[in-house]
Amino acid sequence: MIRLVGGRLLWSLPLLLVLSALTFVLAWLTPGDAARTILGTNTDPVAYAQVRAQLGLDRPLVEQYWHWLTGLVRGDLGTSLFTAQPVTDIVQDRVAVTLSLLGLSALVIAVIGAAIGLFGAVRGGFVGRVVDGVSVLGMSVPAPWLGLLLVVVFAVNLAVFPVTGYVPFGEAPDQWALSLVLPVVCLSVGGIAVIARQVRGAMADVLGRPYIRALRANGMSTRSVVFRHAAKNAALPVVNVFGVVLIGLLGGSIVVEQLFALPGLGQLTVTATAQHDLPVLEGVVLCFTVLVVVVNLLTDLVSGRLTPRTVTS
Repeated sequence: MIRLVGGRLLWSLPLLLVLSALTFVLAWLTPGDAARTILGTNTDPVAYAQVRAQLGLDRPLVEQYWHWLTGLVRGDLGTSLFTAQPVTDIVQDRVAVTLSLLGLSALVIAVIGAAIGLFGAVRGGFVGRVVDGVSVLGMSVPAPWLGLLLVVVFAVNLAVFPVTGYVPFGEAPDQWALSLVLPVVCLSVGGIAVIARQVRGAMADVLGRPYIRALRANGMSTRSVVFRHAAKNAALPVVNVFGVVLIGLLGGSIVVEQLFALPGLGQLTVTATAQHDLPVLEGVVLCFTVLVVVVNLLTDLVSGRLTPRTVTS
């Protein structure tokens, strides 16, 4: 286990270097810069050059990246080009929102997706085909369209949930939950469909094996067959797919947070990109990279526990 954790941490270093360098290059290729955003399009060239110099944008791209990288080694992510606020403080103010959204979505996907998949696998036949069809439909629904539909139906027409905004858990737990219902549903539908289809396929394969038929022939109950014997053997491919789904939620959170006006890392990404605020954008990339590494590490640890061990004499 120590070797696995160490290997993942070593793998995360080149991943961080590649993603951070790619972010710098893409930001450099994008038309405009932070100085132009601050001053506007019609501005004095002298003032524009002065602001670029103050922000350090006149230096070569490699020098800017090296300056950011050496600051990262010291634990300094720099300051925002617009607010002069430390990037660490900006990210800390936003990360709780994104983690709440991702954590609840992951829980919903795991519970509902597994339940639907198990139901379809155990029932089989027509029910199994219905589950497969609904899963394909769920994977095909665009998140922006679904989000707008949820807002119109449940927030505007029925007025059951707030349209936009976020309430911290420490202020009002009930309002915190209400503010995340629609975003979690919007973000979870695709993942539920993927996990339901994967669970149904894996369980159907295991339930058709000879040893399962032998257990049933010996009078073992369906509950015991499914949960004590079949579920563990079917769990390994599901766990691997679930890890991929969780990583996909990171990208989906950007759309969902923007749609429901949640002040999380996703919305911060959009704002920093529009403003060409490179230090903030790099801070978000770093945070997302850490989340990817953690998800992959947890997936590997769980998969290692589920992988059958061969006994050697």
